[in-house]
Amino acid sequence: MLAAFAWGALGASALLVGALIAYVRPPSRQVLAIIMALGTGVLIGSVSFELIDDAIEHADVALVGALTLVGALTFTAGNWWINRSGGGGRKDSGGSQQDGSAKAIVFGSVLDGIPESFVLGLTVLQGQVSVALFAGIVLSNLPEGMSSSAGLRVAGWTRSTVVRMWLVVIAVSAVAAAAGYVVLDPDGGRPGALAEAFAAGALLAMVADTLLPEAFEVEGVFTGSFVAIGFALSLMLAAV
Repeated sequence: MLAAFAWGALGASALLVGALIAYVRPPSRQVLAIIMALGTGVLIGSVSFELIDDAIEHADVALVGALTLVGALTFTAGNWWINRSGGGGRKDSGGSQQDGSAKAIVFGSVLDGIPESFVLGLTVLQGQVSVALFAGIVLSNLPEGMSSSAGLRVAGWTRSTVVRMWLVVIAVSAVAAAAGYVVLDPDGGRPGALAEAFAAGALLAMVADTLLPEAFEVEGVFTGSFVAIGFALSLMLAAV
């Protein structure tokens, strides 16, 4: 469990690295969008290979599908509440966070990091961390940290305040990875499979809600190709 905690913290640390880069020299939106699209593809691949594939070996396909939907709806409900509370612009690089709620922005950033870290804990339980999943987490967290922090900087947040926020997210992500290690036991039969399906749905909803919109806004019709490249990369990394 300690190993899962450490891997969760390490994956989420990309958020802090992105924040520090944003306060020194933020990259262009095009670069961020490409990285987000690649990360989306890698994470979708990880959901397919690490979670759904294992879940359908231990539970009925229809039930796995239903729990995947429940996981997605759960994340969506949390994201909807946070957006309504003033955290909807937390990833915007233009400074729209200035009109939002600081508390909602922090809660939203924490919510975004939970599904991927939860799943990361499972891969540690299986013997070693998934290279594909970890790569996807880094590829999603790095541009998220840069984009969000660039916007927070424009909105007037000091670097120390932003660093503290990401440290909270890192801590929660580490705990989520440890929880995934405990809950998502692939030898747990049907209960473990249903937990995997729920986590898969939450992770897919997170990807669709927080990564794809900004990537498509910048890259347009090219977004799909970058996502496919990321998915292919996930296939290759899964063989490592």
